[in-house]
Amino acid sequence: MRARGEHDAVVLAAGGSSRLGKPKQLLTIGGETLLQRAVRLAKGTSPTRLLVVLGAHAEQLAPLVTGTPILFNPTWEEGMGTSLRRAATALAGRPYPVLITVVDQPCLTQEHLDKLFVCYDGSCDVVSAYGDAMGPPALVRPETMATASTLQGDTGFRRLWVGAHPAAVRKDTLARDLDTPEDVAEAIAAGLLDG
Repeated sequence: MRARGEHDAVVLAAGGSSRLGKPKQLLTIGGETLLQRAVRLAKGTSPTRLLVVLGAHAEQLAPLVTGTPILFNPTWEEGMGTSLRRAATALAGRPYPVLITVVDQPCLTQEHLDKLFVCYDGSCDVVSAYGDAMGPPALVRPETMATASTLQGDTGFRRLWVGAHPAAVRKDTLARDLDTPEDVAEAIAAGLLDG
């Protein structure tokens, strides 16, 4: 297993939250925005390099992540694949695995991220499993990150993992959506977000 510090990290935060009607990156838990929380959790893994990808609402969100390099994705409306492509370009040639996280997982914990590293041996990507899906947070091999130039739309690496048998760390609570006002109201009622 690699030492945990020998990795890069990317926080994907470029989405427009169109169904929610306001930036979900600004929802809070204990007074901390989801964007700030995702960055803090990623920093907690001691990455060699950390990048935050912003797109929609970038002018409003950038001041929340001072001191952390920001990549602006002007094509954010085309989906997550475009943010991953920008991150892959910025990290091209680096020999480290890459931790990829997103901002809209209020149940994400440092413990879950730590489990990804425990399972990583360099032979395959390590992904989070929730419901019937696999996705972020994920610790992907440099070779996987390099394939991001082929990604389209909002699927991220999921189509690459079909048949690839990545290692999976299960955390079903990560499947909670924050896409609509109803989703947010349910998360507030469950004590997962500030009211």
